[in-house]
Amino acid sequence: MDLTRAEFANEAFYLAFESKDFAAMDHLWSESREVICIHPGWPALIGRAAVMRSWQSILGNPAQGAVSFYGAEARPLGEGVCAVVCYELAGTATLIATNVFATENERLRLVLHQSGYCSNPPP
Repeated sequence: MDLTRAEFANEAFYLAFESKDFAAMDHLWSESREVICIHPGWPALIGRAAVMRSWQSILGNPAQGAVSFYGAEARPLGEGVCAVVCYELAGTATLIATNVFATENERLRLVLHQSGYCSNPPP
């Protein structure tokens, strides 16, 4: 697994998030595998339809503040699968996120995003 590709895919995820680009976000998520998304404080969303509805709601919300990330570290999880762990800055909150990517049609696509509050983040 090329971890540089995973870091690039992770950056593309946050670029779509920051720019509120639903089409880009939709393009990042797997279309052939089961997907899971856990937003902070939300119940688990399982299945592409539920996950994409959540992103459409979040990215279409004019009150949604900017979200950026730092400290990304990619780790292989097996053939064609890797996880990127990073920290998110959302307003005054720091969250920790895990983004799992799997190879699909020769490119990495998201299969899991989970983000939650981090009480003691690194600088």
